[in-house]
Amino acid sequence: MKVFVGLVISALVGLAGVLAFSPRSMPPLRPTEIPVERMQINGIEVTGMGWVIAGELGHILISRDQGRSWTSASVPSSRQALINRLVFADDTNGLALGHEGWILRTADGGRSWKESAFQAEAGEPLMDAARLPSGDWLAVGAFGRVLRSRDGGKTWQSEAMPGSTDWHLNGIAASKDRRNWLILGEAGTLLRSQDGGENWQTVEPFYSGSLYGAVSLGGSTWVAYGMRGHLFRSSDNGRNWSEVTLPRLASLYAGTLLPDGRLLLAGQGGVVLASDDRGQSFRVLRETGRENLTDILVPPSGPWLLVSDAGLRRFERPGAEPHAPTTLPITSSHQGTP
Repeated sequence: MKVFVGLVISALVGLAGVLAFSPRSMPPLRPTEIPVERMQINGIEVTGMGWVIAGELGHILISRDQGRSWTSASVPSSRQALINRLVFADDTNGLALGHEGWILRTADGGRSWKESAFQAEAGEPLMDAARLPSGDWLAVGAFGRVLRSRDGGKTWQSEAMPGSTDWHLNGIAASKDRRNWLILGEAGTLLRSQDGGENWQTVEPFYSGSLYGAVSLGGSTWVAYGMRGHLFRSSDNGRNWSEVTLPRLASLYAGTLLPDGRLLLAGQGGVVLASDDRGQSFRVLRETGRENLTDILVPPSGPWLLVSDAGLRRFERPGAEPHAPTTLPITSSHQGTP
């Protein structure tokens, strides 16, 4: 009897070993739902691939059907670092910039990305970038960091700027002809270039707070916007600035110029401001009191697209008949390359 029991136990052990190492099929995993309607989004662009958004945990998502569905782009590593900005030089070539000095580049409109830089230790957040007329990329970020790439964003080197400080640099903007450029930052920091970004000069501070961005209005006219509703206007290509009184004292984080000459600014509390007189006066188009708008995109037709720390929103054009909810109900499957 003992012999029989021993044989049975040996057989069971052997069978268990066979099962442990034998090939087997696994049931398909359910896709990970990315709550795009609630995630923090810091940038939106339209490329040859469609709509591209990026933000929290390093997510970069693409929609080919105008926001009805979203698919994750192919990103080489899961850094889970916040992406602060998407910048595209054309329909295919662009950068994503984030915390820990993270830089990703794409050459296919955002479908796939390659990592150019990342610093897990002492990596300052990068806030904005632009491709200069020379073909070089220039990136700016926290603690006065400036980087230049001369090989299409593959490698980066530190760039010395006049009057360098450790103030954060928040934005870089160009005139339509791409000859005149501004870099803006904390403590009223403003640098200007009149030769396509090759040489830079400091502008005497006219404001002690943070400037987040600027928009060229054509000719020699610019506006620069910043915290707590402070907005400044220059009519001599950034040499001198005067403050413009706004109807809302909200920090402004994004701006765009429409083809018809209207200027839009967006920011804290879901506010959207518009100017019809080249930045001399503004009116309120939208305010919700909740989300902070971080970027704005105006397609040729249909609602405007607003991204925020509370997700993606549609905003009906003033005077248009409403045909969609202001909150865009969308889900996304984390499934790799589309």
